Amino acid sequence: MISRRNFIATTSMALAASNMPLPAAAAAMKPTPVGCRDLHLKNAGKPDSFACMKALGAEVTEVAVSIDLSCDNLFHPRGKYSLATEDGVKVLKDDLAANGCGISAFLMANRFDERLEKEVEAAARLVKVAGQLGVHAIRIDVVPRAIKGDDFLTFAIKACKRMCEVAQGTPVRYGVENHSTTANDPAFLDKLFDGVGSDQLGLTMDIANFYWWGHPLKDLYGIYEKFAPRAVHTHCKNIHYPPDKQNVRREMGWEYAKYNCPIYEGDIDFKRVTKILHQANYPGDFCVEDESLEKYPAEQRGEILRKEIALLKGLA
Repeated sequence: MISRRNFIATTSMALAASNMPLPAAAAAMKPTPVGCRDLHLKNAGKPDSFACMKALGAEVTEVAVSIDLSCDNLFHPRGKYSLATEDGVKVLKDDLAANGCGISAFLMANRFDERLEKEVEAAARLVKVAGQLGVHAIRIDVVPRAIKGDDFLTFAIKACKRMCEVAQGTPVRYGVENHSTTANDPAFLDKLFDGVGSDQLGLTMDIANFYWWGHPLKDLYGIYEKFAPRAVHTHCKNIHYPPDKQNVRREMGWEYAKYNCPIYEGDIDFKRVTKILHQANYPGDFCVEDESLEKYPAEQRGEILRKEIALLKGLA
């Protein structure tokens, strides 16, 4: 048995030997916050978003923000939330504080190649709001719609440079989600990050989307390790493919609606994923995005989310 005094002395000596001051060590060991997307909160069946967060065990939530800065998935008996005015920002800030809840990231569903100027203007306003609310990540969507082929990469670099300019000098970072047809390609992501050349641009790492795109299971962990230093936010979901389809290259989106599942039932090892992120000094949250919920009766969905959040808290 070791006494409390000797334990403290031994621990202090070990920290000193590692040249890490005690406060820094404590900060390094702080658990990663865990939550879910705001569109999932209603499954808890409570009268407002914050009561739902508490019922699910969510410490934080990712808030979707429309181009007019409305927050359509947050709800309260008083009405909807909007970040378009100072009064609206104050209402949300006060409600978050009163309920002990936090926002881990904002989500923008961008259409850059259709309305670039409007997207940049909205981002500039949202970056300011993020500073007021202590939000350090904004998920962005870099997906080709009007511009196709090789021309899209050139355009995407230009668009992301514009976005980084309006966030320059702030702690806010954008997280390009590996999403849809293009951004799940590591080669595209490499060229995008290199072309933009700004630390303001990071990754919203969607853990299952690389698998959805067709990458074999055995290759996923190398992709996570490659991009973990870029990660600023996550979407946590899973897929359970038949054994003969797990480690082969599949066509994009193969049977996703059939095989998507809760985090704890899928092929991807989240213990391994969270370890990779921790080793890369990941600064963000673990955010549940369960796209399998509609396969279950409404009365079971809240419990599924609670289990997923609890699992990630254990890993965090």
